[in-house]
Amino acid sequence: MQEPTPTYLTPEGKLKLEEELKLLTTTRRKELAERLNFAIKQGDLSENADYTAAKEDQAFLEGRIRTLENMLRHVSIIEGQTGGAVRIGSRVTVKEVGGEDNETFNIVGAAEANPVNGKISNESPLGRALIDQHIGDEVQIDAPVGKITFKIVAIE
Repeated sequence: MQEPTPTYLTPEGKLKLEEELKLLTTTRRKELAERLNFAIKQGDLSENADYTAAKEDQAFLEGRIRTLENMLRHVSIIEGQTGGAVRIGSRVTVKEVGGEDNETFNIVGAAEANPVNGKISNESPLGRALIDQHIGDEVQIDAPVGKITFKIVAIE
């Protein structure tokens, strides 16, 4: 049997997912059960749009709950890394070769990725390229606009 893929999370990311799971399994489940009960009392379920929508919402909710439970069951906590090579948990400053501005990213697991907030996944093209690299190394990624080369300026 294949080992489950670990879910890489920071302590804050794990807490956030635990809070979401708690909200979904308590408040949201109860609200949905009440919606379903109300829709069922309306009669003929074959033409009841409220019932159909509630059942679809229930399927989505239960799917999300199962996903969160599985992620948390296989969680691997990552801590911030300092110096050395880039790892999950590292804060990396890079500069596009030929560019002027530095960009700083936190390398996180896919579950926490949020590029707008500077959190890139270790599974993203740039994240994959940066892993195991050192200050001064250059990495190249394929982007829609062509190949882009970045130089690692700092690792925290």
